[in-house]
Amino acid sequence: MPRSVIRASARPLFVAAAVSLASVWVASPSWAATLTEIRARGTLRCGVSEGIIGFSARDGSGRWSGLDVDFCRAVAAATLGEAGKVTFVPLRASARFPALLTNAIDLLARNTTWTLRREADLRVAFVGILFYDGQGFLVPASTGVKSVAQLDGATVCVEKGTTHEDNLRDYLSARGVRVTPLVIESMAAVADAFFAGRCGAYSSDTSQLAAVRLRAPAGREFVILPERLSKAPLAPVVRRGDEVWLTLVRWVLYTLLLAEEQGVTKSGLRDGPESAQSPVVRQTLGAAGEAARALGTDPDWALRVVRSVGNYGEMFERNLGQGSLLKLERGLNRPWTQGGLLYAPPLR
Repeated sequence: MPRSVIRASARPLFVAAAVSLASVWVASPSWAATLTEIRARGTLRCGVSEGIIGFSARDGSGRWSGLDVDFCRAVAAATLGEAGKVTFVPLRASARFPALLTNAIDLLARNTTWTLRREADLRVAFVGILFYDGQGFLVPASTGVKSVAQLDGATVCVEKGTTHEDNLRDYLSARGVRVTPLVIESMAAVADAFFAGRCGAYSSDTSQLAAVRLRAPAGREFVILPERLSKAPLAPVVRRGDEVWLTLVRWVLYTLLLAEEQGVTKSGLRDGPESAQSPVVRQTLGAAGEAARALGTDPDWALRVVRSVGNYGEMFERNLGQGSLLKLERGLNRPWTQGGLLYAPPLR
């Protein structure tokens, strides 16, 4: 059955499960400080990139779009009742963690790779993997470079404050390839330097390279080499210490994944769960108030999440897939039921 069609039995089951989240504890106010501050402020402050097409970028009218942007809106829908209650804070890579740790933002959703070093040293919490990526190289087609081995002696542009420089050194040194990294402060400046010919290659996550390639000067062609230097699981991040906030944001992500898995779409949730006939579903919905209080939200939070941005598959296709400028293949970012890595724990 196409993903756009919802089985009548799947919809109420998903909705019921999404709002059940059986809970045996009630959060103390000190653990829910972030959510309390967001509610008082009336807006979610979400740290995003300065402009990566497909993830977080502004159009000419100032409207933000992208996978990370949609995730921020889904969190706002769950916490504040409206997807539009988001203040997007554009950040350079080097400024993203300081902004989070100094409470300048509530949530970081900015193409950030989940690593042990970051989680342990910075004392942050990664919510879950939103996009599976890998670091690669972008090179001018005119050079004829077809593999990493041909980059020996080249200058390679990388952005400051990322894992890319370390990955570049580790990967190439093991293969006897010598390059000179040119570390530049911002993504825009890296792209400008690369297109100006200051670097023979640009190394970053391949999804970002695909976005940068769209900015190439007219008449010039650039290719992404087939090799991947590293794993790059991109994940939203929150400050450590507020378990209520971490749990809520994490389950917003899982709700998006489970919605696609069960065939629940944005348009299919217009009627809500009122038509549920199963006694088990009705019983679960009746208990949703207690579970929602433990999460710091209300029983309709999961409905609002999917109604605001659709399921994960809808988000992907709109921002990164065939309905986007990038036209990326799903690859690893397919549900586990379709041979991908996207897998969410059960909601009940």
